[in-house]
Amino acid sequence: MVDFLNALVALTNYILVPAVAYGSQLALGALGITLIYGILRFSNFAHGDTMAFGTMVVILTTWWFQDMGISIAPLPTALLALPIGIIVTLALLLGTDRVVYRFYRKAKAAPIIFVMASLGVMFITNGIVRFIIGPNEQRFADGARFIIKAREFKHMTGLSEGLAIKVSQGITVVTAVIVVVALFWFLNRTRTGKSMRAFSDNEDLALLSGINPERVVTVTWVLVAILATIAGTLYGLDKSYKPFTYFQLLLPMFAAAIVGGLGNPLGAIAGGFVISFSEVGVTYAWKKVLVYLLPEQWAPDSLVQLMSTDYKFAVSFSILVLVLLFRPTGIFKGQSV
Repeated sequence: MVDFLNALVALTNYILVPAVAYGSQLALGALGITLIYGILRFSNFAHGDTMAFGTMVVILTTWWFQDMGISIAPLPTALLALPIGIIVTLALLLGTDRVVYRFYRKAKAAPIIFVMASLGVMFITNGIVRFIIGPNEQRFADGARFIIKAREFKHMTGLSEGLAIKVSQGITVVTAVIVVVALFWFLNRTRTGKSMRAFSDNEDLALLSGINPERVVTVTWVLVAILATIAGTLYGLDKSYKPFTYFQLLLPMFAAAIVGGLGNPLGAIAGGFVISFSEVGVTYAWKKVLVYLLPEQWAPDSLVQLMSTDYKFAVSFSILVLVLLFRPTGIFKGQSV
């Protein structure tokens, strides 16, 4: 029984907790992608760098607050800086829409034109971020580090395995739940949210009903700014901030959106957790768990790791390809790619 509990704690510590936190971050990022695809009808390849930009503003504001001695310990000071990050990111997105996307929208350009334009925006945004904050890793987390420490857990339970839950992981899950509940309430209960859903379902009929398309576009960018900045900040707090990492996150976020059903917010959330548990599960060394569950003579000599963590994004890519081949509308039957 003790061995089983040790295996369960190890599984929770190395699989369940990290995957839930990472899945929450992917879900928020995928929600931004799916909103743009469902309402503005193009795949925004600049979304990862939008997250990097928003997080950069949060980091700079956090450092400013720290210099002035402003904090909310034991919570990270970055939570205080989030509103400023969202506002500046919104200004970037609205400016980009006015300068770039609005022209193609009025010309009724093909979706591929929007995709190519978003690639240009991606490179420009990436360059701006690297110029301002640099390409190197930045750490901005402060306050308490752990909700539960492994040593304290071992002392309380008497088990060999310890459970450690970081404050950043707890904040990620709680924040993600609050943001998702607020988003679904907005989309389903408010007049503006219903207008956005109608515009997404049938643009022509929505225009005949008197819905203002520019208002829908503006509100969409507002929501995307909120989701991108929060998702990027939570990821940076939980792991670390490096601009190129957010470019790499574009693949698992798109995979999450497509697996769940592109254009379907509920699908984006489900897809985020499918991708996170797949990545964490495939790259985890299962020897630690199997040693407790199997008889001593059957204990594996190798790490029982299917894939190195250096190749975790290959898991997202493989799942993405399989979904596109066999179920292009995703789990919740969103729009096919």
